[in-house]
Amino acid sequence: MVLKSPLYKVHEELGARFTEFAGFEMPIQFSSIKDEHIAVRKSVGLFDVSHMSNVWIIGKYAEKLISLTTVEEASKIDVGKSQYTEILRENGTVIDDTIFMHLKKGKYMIIPNAGMNEIITNWLKDKAEEHNLDVKIEDVSREYVILAVQGPKSRDTLQKLTDTDLKSIGFFACQYIDIAGANCIISHTGYTGELGFELQITPSEKAKDVFYKIMEAGKEFDIKPIGLGARDTLRLEKCFILAGNEFEGGRTPLEATLGWTVNWDHDFIGKDALLKQKEKGDFERLTKLKCMGKGIPRHGCEIQKDGKTVGKVTSGTLSPCLGIGIAMAYVHPDYRKVGDKLDILIRGKPIEAEVVKPPFVDKEWAQSN
Repeated sequence: MVLKSPLYKVHEELGARFTEFAGFEMPIQFSSIKDEHIAVRKSVGLFDVSHMSNVWIIGKYAEKLISLTTVEEASKIDVGKSQYTEILRENGTVIDDTIFMHLKKGKYMIIPNAGMNEIITNWLKDKAEEHNLDVKIEDVSREYVILAVQGPKSRDTLQKLTDTDLKSIGFFACQYIDIAGANCIISHTGYTGELGFELQITPSEKAKDVFYKIMEAGKEFDIKPIGLGARDTLRLEKCFILAGNEFEGGRTPLEATLGWTVNWDHDFIGKDALLKQKEKGDFERLTKLKCMGKGIPRHGCEIQKDGKTVGKVTSGTLSPCLGIGIAMAYVHPDYRKVGDKLDILIRGKPIEAEVVKPPFVDKEWAQSN
């Protein structure tokens, strides 16, 4: 059965077009993907991302379980901080990438991707039992609505609705907060590469009122509701991972160029496999490509060099900010140096593309356009 956000009726009232994604019927756009995209880059947008998941990890050994099951050493993450990380299989491939929030001593909330709540909850429970760790693990995904307020005017918008000084909440900080008349969890995080905050709201019945109050507070900045279409183009311009694309088929953090997330100074599931891969070194890596000719790369397009297949596109789109095709692709290590020229096969036609440094769109774009 397809699930719906508790805000489904609100989205209908706002004229949303819907799509099915990871078992949810969610808004893909309200106006146009380009308009919504540019609104977030230049001002502020409001996203309903309730298709994401919420899992509590609570108890004396919560820190130890997170350290065991992710590539992060949880003791390094203070109370009031969040962390982006990955959960691995024994062979080093990624089950899911996630953020966990350290809200109180021994109390963490982890945010699995859409449709991954049961898989991650069961994985954590199995590993807690296997390692004799007394931890409460509870999937509360359907009890929460998650709103993301993103863009240069996001803080100004939310500040109207709370007495808490939002400038005191640093990047990747998290805490409980009263906002728009509701107590919720706020984190200075997001999936757009812009200034932004995410709100975890429970009970979900409170979310409708919060949503409308945020829209009212953002009127002077021409706030827009944002669908999954612009969410995808925004994250791709910043080279952020989409788990279903970039980890498809079983990829490791090293292949996904996420080695910077790995804390090697602790033992975790999959560490031995990663160390062996790191030592060997001859593996495909996620590479960023900017089209030099007309064409829109899509998931699954082949990457070629002199007619030889050297990789495959994981995510591709027409960049709303740049007006050209952009892509992330796994490419053979011999063909991914910045400045290298490759061909992307788009509808059977080779389109020349250049390997570039991430991100495709830098943080100064909005000021210069």
